[in-house]
Amino acid sequence: MVVIIGLLAGLVAPRYFGQVGKSNVNVARAQIDALGKALDQYRLDVGSYPTTEQGLQALVSRPDGVDRWAGPYLQKQVPFDPWGRPYSYKSPGDHGDYDLVSYGADGQPGGTGENVDITSWEVVQPGKPR
Repeated sequence: MVVIIGLLAGLVAPRYFGQVGKSNVNVARAQIDALGKALDQYRLDVGSYPTTEQGLQALVSRPDGVDRWAGPYLQKQVPFDPWGRPYSYKSPGDHGDYDLVSYGADGQPGGTGENVDITSWEVVQPGKPR
């Protein structure tokens, strides 16, 4: 009986944990999309994206010297990525007006699978093909 349970666990666990990894990547993509929408609203109000120094915190509290801020632009605090790390934010970015990145499960640039970088310039909008 113990052998059968062990064999089943050996077959099911990798598939289950693989799905968890895919789920975390999808959560990160959704969070980057939502943060992008909040950043766009900030830009519409203020006239520019938050600077790198102001960071994503500018979406929840008014940065010094910003007059037309009409936030908060997020209902809660800036989320961590699904692996518990802050998103990397840079503005102006190397790939657009801003770069927003989660470095995946390993927290390092590059990678595949659950370690893949999830970026604002590669996030697929819901309903749009990749």
